[in-house]
Amino acid sequence: MADAEVAKKMLRGILQSNKGGVSLSHLQSEYKELTGEHIPHKQMGHSNLDALLASMPSLVRMERSRSGEVVCFASGAKETGHLAKVVARQRTSKKTGRPHLVNTQMRVKPAAPLVLNELCTRAAVTQPGFTTDGLIEKSSHTASFGSGKAKPYNPQLVQGHIREILAKYSNGFWVSKLPQMYRELYKQDLPTEAIKDLETWTHICIVEKTCSSNPSERLLYPAKEQTNTSSSSSPILTHPNSSTPSSSSSPSPPSSPATLSPDLKQKLEELLVKYSSGLWAHALPKLFQDTYKTKLPGHVLVSLDLLSDICTIDYPMPDNPKRAILYRRSSTGGGGGEDENCNRRNSSASEEELRVRKELGRRLSNQAVPPLQIPKEEYPSVLVVEATNTNGVLLRYIGEGYSQAQESMEDEMREFYGLDQSSPTPVSSLSSGQLVAVRAEEEEEILRAQVCEVMTDKVKVYYVDHGFSEVISKNKVFELHEKFFKLSFQAAKCKLAGLETFCQDPAVLKKFETMASGKILLAEILERGQTPLVVLYDTSQDDDININAACMKALHDKSLASPLQVNSAYMNVAISSVCSDGTIYCQPPSRGLTKMNETLEKIETYFHSQVTSEFLVSRPFCGKRCLARYKGKWFRVEITNLHGSRVLDILFIDVGVQASVEVFELREIPPPFLRDLMAIPPQAVKCCLADLAVSVGSWTPDAVQWLRDKVLNTTDCSMKVAKVDEKKRCIHVHLFTDKNFHDPDRSLNRQMAQSELLKQQPDVFLTSHRISTPTSSTKTSSASNSTNGSPTSANVPVKPHLRRYILHLNALILNVLISHWTLVFSGNNMDVYVSLACHPGHFVLQPWGDMYRLVVLMGEMILYYNKTEEKPLNVEKNQIYAAKVENSWHRVLVKGVLNSGLVSVYELDYGKHELVSCTQLRPLIKEFRQLPFQGITAQLAGVKQRQWSEEASIVFRHHVEKKPMVAQLEAVQEATTPWERKLTVFLVDTSQEEKDTWVHDIMAEFADELTNEL
Repeated sequence: MADAEVAKKMLRGILQSNKGGVSLSHLQSEYKELTGEHIPHKQMGHSNLDALLASMPSLVRMERSRSGEVVCFASGAKETGHLAKVVARQRTSKKTGRPHLVNTQMRVKPAAPLVLNELCTRAAVTQPGFTTDGLIEKSSHTASFGSGKAKPYNPQLVQGHIREILAKYSNGFWVSKLPQMYRELYKQDLPTEAIKDLETWTHICIVEKTCSSNPSERLLYPAKEQTNTSSSSSPILTHPNSSTPSSSSSPSPPSSPATLSPDLKQKLEELLVKYSSGLWAHALPKLFQDTYKTKLPGHVLVSLDLLSDICTIDYPMPDNPKRAILYRRSSTGGGGGEDENCNRRNSSASEEELRVRKELGRRLSNQAVPPLQIPKEEYPSVLVVEATNTNGVLLRYIGEGYSQAQESMEDEMREFYGLDQSSPTPVSSLSSGQLVAVRAEEEEEILRAQVCEVMTDKVKVYYVDHGFSEVISKNKVFELHEKFFKLSFQAAKCKLAGLETFCQDPAVLKKFETMASGKILLAEILERGQTPLVVLYDTSQDDDININAACMKALHDKSLASPLQVNSAYMNVAISSVCSDGTIYCQPPSRGLTKMNETLEKIETYFHSQVTSEFLVSRPFCGKRCLARYKGKWFRVEITNLHGSRVLDILFIDVGVQASVEVFELREIPPPFLRDLMAIPPQAVKCCLADLAVSVGSWTPDAVQWLRDKVLNTTDCSMKVAKVDEKKRCIHVHLFTDKNFHDPDRSLNRQMAQSELLKQQPDVFLTSHRISTPTSSTKTSSASNSTNGSPTSANVPVKPHLRRYILHLNALILNVLISHWTLVFSGNNMDVYVSLACHPGHFVLQPWGDMYRLVVLMGEMILYYNKTEEKPLNVEKNQIYAAKVENSWHRVLVKGVLNSGLVSVYELDYGKHELVSCTQLRPLIKEFRQLPFQGITAQLAGVKQRQWSEEASIVFRHHVEKKPMVAQLEAVQEATTPWERKLTVFLVDTSQEEKDTWVHDIMAEFADELTNEL
């Protein structure tokens, strides 16, 4: 598929079959499903896929959706152009330079002004990312107070200005906000030195340090003699465990106040009358101050029960007692005869005003917005916003019902609040927690937001669909219309699997910021819940990158690694593994190896004193680190692949050995040892023998076996490093079985080069025979031990009785298969799964009822063959074998044998043709021949068979491949073998409740369209 014209045709077919556009990542995956390869952008002269597509404007048109996703359209599809004309709105306060964009375009939030306007309570510092009412507040504040040499300033003048500011904000604020406030009020910059001197001005202010080491994360309060109460002014982030700053010199309430004074009670009742639909308790101090120009006594909020005779108290969030709503009681006492929402004391308010107030109260409670539902698919696309904690990564879901619904809503909001018509006027009265519509500062975009804090002429809002906060002018805030309450808030949270213990580790967060923030990724949902447990993948490259696993590796202590340097020699090296391709894994002495062995010994002792079943792995996922047994001891492993829910592939990271095990064989790393083991890098170093004529991957089985015999049982090997291949992460070495590394002639490299081991022997390994010639001579090769170190090989003929037994098995299974497919289609209709679809004239069916049996069989084959030793095998044409294709073992028929060492095979259960190495073939034992082969070829009935075009093939594949169908048998073309038989069937898609779709009708219409075009 490397031919440029063929690649273009394939791309054109995919784009034309997706009239609504296809995302860049899905374009890559559909191309791979169609051709088995990635889009060959490098072979076509481009460094990446974006550059290739940009060079073909006549073929593809690329646009960006509002979520930042690149969408590709077939050129000329103008009717779909409006779907991608969108603007990305995401901003981040963490980046002060160029945003890190890979496969999405983000709107960058200006670093300095908005950061300096950050204001939140201490609860947000002690608990970063704490969520209340669906709001997510950033706890990472960065502020730049200037640089360069300190300039002289007038301390008395600055102190006077700060005193004036504190008088206006007596409840305190963040030090990071002070420069911006100072600049706005006095039209000049706050001197840098003044920031440093704040702590010494105890007669002016009090500086309170938080748990963070960031100097900008400090709180500033008026001096003690000026402070009455100091409750937080940020209603969104109040936490039940957060303490309110108080002063010893503040006017103290009565020692044990049992009631309120009549005057105070009357004032509070008047306020509650004005807010008949309820008033948030934390809004009471500011409202009281604004109304009566005096401060509310601090003991009122501490003991809300004192208000019980004038109002009812509702706690909508039981876990946060400070988030209470106060409702005025009826003055008649019992409350049963009159509606509490009726304003008795001030009856001048009209019914319309009461209705509006009631609506406002309902909006403040946020009960009208439905909760966000997790996408049903297992691998949804997500846009990662940011993460201050891997247990609460902020993201947005991409796709229909999520980003697309948000785009439609915001388009409607832009029209509703447009400037070219009589748009709604700005909100005159704002309250914390209120949902509003906001015109963004930088762009004429209308977004949904929730009020965090109300200031003099500005307001801080949180954009509930985009996950960030901003301070804006009040004249940009509008009432949110009822119709915009229907869509769930799109900013959501997830938890990264495997990183729970290290959720706030700086190295992990830094790695995550670099690899994931601002990107559209694929999320594998492991556990659904209020905060789903996920594994994130970056699929924008040729190889998928596991973000979770990459973050785990950020925990490695590099001082514990095995640093191998060029031209350096190492002794006492243990060779832990020799792979079938000639790769060697060794363990040079290091601090990390010593610490790892000590820790694993402690775990052995720990497990002896514990019930190990308590540490069974309940939720495996790719990239997870855990423990498994190897040679009778527990070793560290990483899960590399899952085959269903029972069988999985693992890599012993300290040995270099791959294996397939059942999930119950794994154990979680005990918590007392987790941090120590995660800090130790893998101790198996990947190496290969230097200066050999044959590269890694082309070794013969004899050569591999000879090297294993030489080094695996030797504990005092030595080696000399010749080259370090950073790209392939492989060390080229000269290997010795003793300490005489000074003599190159004694190296195993030299012995291997002088032998005949690395020369391919086609007559031995690649002979081709047919079933019809059972008397043909066959040979096999086996390695023999050599006492003098010079390897030899011997040829042994295949035993005649074994050959007759294999032929008998093949004949027997053919009869079983023929009767099997006759049985399953005896009723004319059958539930099937289309495993492969080339075009209407050729596709492969599997019986739906036996799919589970096939999954179980393949799991058993993985466990069996991955544990068996590789042995030389005489490969014959038209014979049945087990073959390893990618990570799974399949039952295959050999179609051809090539002298290059590759074998063409046909997967008997899936209908695919593959090329595999002859070393990946094994005899198919009787146990794995019991289940009839599941794949049978078919053609579509109801249409005239023809030479189908690429476009028609793609449309057909889109409708049937990898989907369950109902097959109605029309005819059978008999053959001597089941894989040569062919069925003619009608295919019916019954997935829609309202109607069944007959595929031949679609293809007939498509054929008619092509005929008319011609």
